[in-house]
Amino acid sequence: MGVILRGLVRGATAGAAGTTALNAVSGADAAIRGRPGSDAPQELVAALVDDAGVTIPGRKKERERRIAALGPLAGTASGVLVGAAAGALRAAGLRLPTAVGGPVLGVAAMLASDVPLALTRVSDPRSWSRSDWMSDVVPHLAYGAVTHRTLVALSAADDETGRAAPVRAGALGRAAALGLATGSRSSAGLAAVALTSGARDRGLAGLAGGRAATGVTLALAAGELYADKQPFIPDRLEPQGLVPRVVLGGGTAGAVAARDGDDPDLPTLVGALSAVAGAAAGMRLRAVSARRFGSDRPGALAEDVVAALLGWLGARRRTTPARSG
Repeated sequence: MGVILRGLVRGATAGAAGTTALNAVSGADAAIRGRPGSDAPQELVAALVDDAGVTIPGRKKERERRIAALGPLAGTASGVLVGAAAGALRAAGLRLPTAVGGPVLGVAAMLASDVPLALTRVSDPRSWSRSDWMSDVVPHLAYGAVTHRTLVALSAADDETGRAAPVRAGALGRAAALGLATGSRSSAGLAAVALTSGARDRGLAGLAGGRAATGVTLALAAGELYADKQPFIPDRLEPQGLVPRVVLGGGTAGAVAARDGDDPDLPTLVGALSAVAGAAAGMRLRAVSARRFGSDRPGALAEDVVAALLGWLGARRRTTPARSG
């Protein structure tokens, strides 16, 4: 079997695992919030069938049942195909780091799902509510993380030198702390990584730990502390506020894990998901502050302190080597 074909098979397998994770996260969300299931997949199938001029056999009820069954199958096929493409690209030499590969696969799967909905006018993502976006973004991030991790593991089976180090228990706690900090202040986790890392560290930690990069990062963090209290700042739970937090939460958590010798994949997922929780919790804190004190400023200041503390807890080193850079 050729290299690319092996990559396709590994990627399809990883995509199937990622699709299972996506369905599990989406189902758990529906169960927790009591929201109805989406009819979009079968509506999309019906629209594509009509546009193609294909006739689904059977009477009206039978046709409806077949279309309802084809909806989830189309979603599974989409997830498998995205994974297969990723596997082929990896076999061809494109190997993205964990902090990038997982989110990229999640975005790719989301585009594969949402673009057809928009093109067929089954649904218009521009009209979606915050809750709709959360229900779409979080499961697809889970898809990306699980697909990427599975693909790396399957590739390592063919390459003994590609085996990753196991994750130590404390790495997940640090990843959660960094994600929560980043959900509150998007630059908090990155600033903490910059302050606790040096230029000799590998990966993102080394890039952030140089003197110049640390200065820029701290300036950005200080600017965010001021801007966060201004009325022109967009809602952090809207896509333009949430997506950067998710990417930075996962990226900084993965960077710290890699810096400290842990496998970064699971910490990256924990950091990304924790960023969503941190963003929502921060909004809740400020809403409570506004009701109790007539202003959200006390809550915002308390959030500054909590974000800084969580960032420090998440980024601090197990050992204290001399800082370089």
